[in-house]
Amino acid sequence: MKVLFHFNASPELLAWLKIQVPSDWQVVCCPESDAQAFAQHWPGTHVLWHVLQPVTADRMKTNPSLRLVQKIGVGVNTIDLPAAVLHGVAVCNMPGVNSRAVAEMTLGLMLMAARRMGQISSQLRQGQWAIPESQQAQLFELGGKTVGLVGTGHVPRILAPWLQAMGVKVIGHSRQPGPEWTYPNLPLNDLLVQSDVVSLHIPLTAETHAMFHAKRFACFKRGAILVNTARGELVDEAALTDALESGRLSLACLDVFAQEPLAPDHPLLARNDVLATPHMAWLTQDMFQRALAVAIENTHRTQRGGPLLHQVQ
Repeated sequence: MKVLFHFNASPELLAWLKIQVPSDWQVVCCPESDAQAFAQHWPGTHVLWHVLQPVTADRMKTNPSLRLVQKIGVGVNTIDLPAAVLHGVAVCNMPGVNSRAVAEMTLGLMLMAARRMGQISSQLRQGQWAIPESQQAQLFELGGKTVGLVGTGHVPRILAPWLQAMGVKVIGHSRQPGPEWTYPNLPLNDLLVQSDVVSLHIPLTAETHAMFHAKRFACFKRGAILVNTARGELVDEAALTDALESGRLSLACLDVFAQEPLAPDHPLLARNDVLATPHMAWLTQDMFQRALAVAIENTHRTQRGGPLLHQVQ
């Protein structure tokens, strides 16, 4: 069984992985940025452990040995699902596997935003100790504020009680919140009007693509903060820039972007009112160990011909 792990994994993770897989498997780790190495290892691969680099129809066509694309995570928008059906390739994901990591990162971004830590840390490194009066006026505590969670799935259900324990009023928006969601569920525009911080936790679909556009940003409470650890394409970045310019938003915390990897000269990176991180909310060694345990199990099942865990199609 040949497995291609398409990720630039740490030596520590690879050492752990080596102990977990059977000796008769050929497991190759290939950095996502190394197209030449991928082209070398791709032929004859039976199972792809996929992270973010798109799995296209052309890519599947060139490897008739492929039997399984195992997403390390949840979102399968980077996989050509119709092509997978056409080529008889199973696709699986891992609901909830990275939820704690994303919830912790989201909370961290909210706390950093409340104290403008990204900008102030940069100022300090440039020799500025005193915080200007105008900047002091932007600093606040999350306690007593309202946080609106767009989506009520795994991540919001972990995050909401943490926020509530800090004295935050938590509200959510989902068309189908489910019985596990025990906080107020509001229409989206009502949530935006009321929230000091809006955090996105919904999948990317045809319906949600660029759903945060100019008219949507006009509904935000003036001076609100946007946090996005979901998918970059949920947000119209030009409209986001306009909302920041106008003061409708005071800050955006973005872990994801419409085009990734993000170009070093992307205009959002030049803004002091944008706190940017490189799509890392999901990325912890703890998460990878949980995820690879599922990937290994599904690879075993593919080898044996058994039913797969969390099969998308």
